[in-house]
Amino acid sequence: MLAIRLQRNGRKAFPLYRIVVQEAQRHPLSGRIVAQVGSYNPHTKATVLDKAEVEKYLGNGAQPSTRVIRILVKEGIKMPKWVKMPNEKKAAAKHADKLRKNQPKEEEAPAEEA
Repeated sequence: MLAIRLQRNGRKAFPLYRIVVQEAQRHPLSGRIVAQVGSYNPHTKATVLDKAEVEKYLGNGAQPSTRVIRILVKEGIKMPKWVKMPNEKKAAAKHADKLRKNQPKEEEAPAEEA
């Protein structure tokens, strides 16, 4: 089974990613890839894709990772129906009752006139 995933390149504290097609059982850093279909720079959000190659591998059943799904959708590539779309994370406050916006509003005392 094939997977479309990110492979980290670049230097320390400045990652750059290749978008590669690889066997799903292999580790992303193993270096053995089937094809390189693009690149992604998280600092500038620049993405370079070979859309025809990506669509070919998606048509042949390659499962993209969750981050790659977000990148491909942003670039306008239509996902097949069987691709599991990532859930939107909703952060919930642990102690919502302690937040200032949830406290009852204090009424301001009217200023006394002299």
